Amino acid sequence: MTAGRRRRPAAGRQESATAGGTAAPHAATAPTDRPETPWTRPVRLSPADLLRLGLVGVLSRRTRAVLSAIGISIGIATMIVVTGIPASSQKALDAELTALGTDRLQAVADRDAAQDGTPASFPETSAAMVARIGAVKAVTAVANTHTSVRRSDKIGPLDESGLTVLAARPDLLDVVNATVASGQYLTKVTERFPTVVLGSDSATRLGFSEVRPGEPPPLVLLGGQWFSVTGILRSVPLAPDLDRAVLVGWDAARRHLGFDGRPTQLFIQADEEHIADVRAVLPATVDPESPSVVLVSRPSDVLAAKRSAEATFSGLFVGLAGLALLVGGIGVANTMVISVLERRREIGLRRALGANRGQIRGQFLTESVVLSGLGGLTGVVVGVVATIGYAAFQGWPAVIPLQAVTGGFAGAALIGVVAGVYPAVRASRLSPTVALATT
Repeated sequence: MTAGRRRRPAAGRQESATAGGTAAPHAATAPTDRPETPWTRPVRLSPADLLRLGLVGVLSRRTRAVLSAIGISIGIATMIVVTGIPASSQKALDAELTALGTDRLQAVADRDAAQDGTPASFPETSAAMVARIGAVKAVTAVANTHTSVRRSDKIGPLDESGLTVLAARPDLLDVVNATVASGQYLTKVTERFPTVVLGSDSATRLGFSEVRPGEPPPLVLLGGQWFSVTGILRSVPLAPDLDRAVLVGWDAARRHLGFDGRPTQLFIQADEEHIADVRAVLPATVDPESPSVVLVSRPSDVLAAKRSAEATFSGLFVGLAGLALLVGGIGVANTMVISVLERRREIGLRRALGANRGQIRGQFLTESVVLSGLGGLTGVVVGVVATIGYAAFQGWPAVIPLQAVTGGFAGAALIGVVAGVYPAVRASRLSPTVALATT
């Protein structure tokens, strides 16, 4: 008991010794009471220092770093490819389906609904009224002039070709996706003169193969008036009736064929998302007094297939991209765990030299992010090149979603953070003595 009292001096004696300046040296220099100096203050690593430490681990084990980068790059490249290739295919499909008329409607005058035996037709202002519908992008009209067409005046009236003479406007080709095979279509100038453009079947029946520039144009007889042929159209899938038609300018039909200016058919291009709404209001808009006369074509069935394909592609994108990121993250995490196990002596040495747990965590976390970043950058490049190459091989327009590129690289960095958290924490918890004793 006496010895124990000697080892533990009284509080009063300790305070008086301290106040008098005669305290024992070991009491004044106790570690818990030592003031912090520049020599004992923990060193804070800058982001550049952390990056250099991370690169040391990557460059010292280049083969493993390359393999890890390849693993994450395959995952990111897969994400780019599974989003870019279907997006390119979908754009090609959209163009093909749009060419089939998914955003088009046709309004035709019902012949059976016409009263007093007169030919069915729409009001002269019908096209302008339809154009006022908000979702309508373009509208044009044609009209049956009920005029006969012959190749020569030597042919009798009973030997007519059976083709239809339609009054048309200059914007017809744009609305129905038609193109000219030979010559030129009606313009705002030529539509006023006695000129015609032949459909593909009409040209074949009348015996015209092409219109050669610089040569006198061929002539056809409409009613009792000669018209010069200025162009021949290719086949029009959206409007097969135009293939068997002879197209005359709107003003020329009024002047030379006694046309009354009332259209018999409208071609409408509308916003695809509102095509059903436009169809619902078309009859009352085209002919408010007799909406029953208006027959509106239903949207193409390929529209439903297109929307179904869009939903399928969207689900495929999300599933495959998520799977690719998961595989890449597991690969990086596995690499970092093995790296911690193999570098325990290095960790112990750094801890013995004064590195704290936060610095160890920062080193391994930075190394994981560097590995994932290099893999992500490589994967983005490989994925973009692969997508462009495959799209070119298939003849599709190449589409590289910007979200996939930026999301791929950002996702790689995020994968590096998530995959490096556990290995970094595990490395920081290693005891210096245990780590140095590891063989």
